[in-house]
Amino acid sequence: MAAVNYGSRRLVVGAHYGLRDWLAQRVSALAIVAFTLVLVAQILLTSGPLDYTRWAAIFSSQWMKTLTFTAIVALAWHAWVGAREVLMDYAKPTSLRMVFYMLAIVWLISCAGWAVQVLWRL
Repeated sequence: MAAVNYGSRRLVVGAHYGLRDWLAQRVSALAIVAFTLVLVAQILLTSGPLDYTRWAAIFSSQWMKTLTFTAIVALAWHAWVGAREVLMDYAKPTSLRMVFYMLAIVWLISCAGWAVQVLWRL
């Protein structure tokens, strides 16, 4: 029986997003942390009870709406990468994994769309 020599060829299994996913998680996490720090600073720098009027005042400026929109996109992206990784590891039948992918995408887009709608209503 002859030995099979594969040389330097490697068997590629799965999507192997690797560095791109690692970087996406870190960049989106940094955006979420930056937003959180700015929001906490805004709350601490403004006075008065933490009611609807104060929240509306915090989010009324265009730069805060833009920062919040960026955080919403970063959060959805962060959640998608995490959900996709979990599904790739644990949902083995491809058809089941695709159903869960579609449900996750619809849910994340719906939540992000609702958050943006609320944000721009202020």
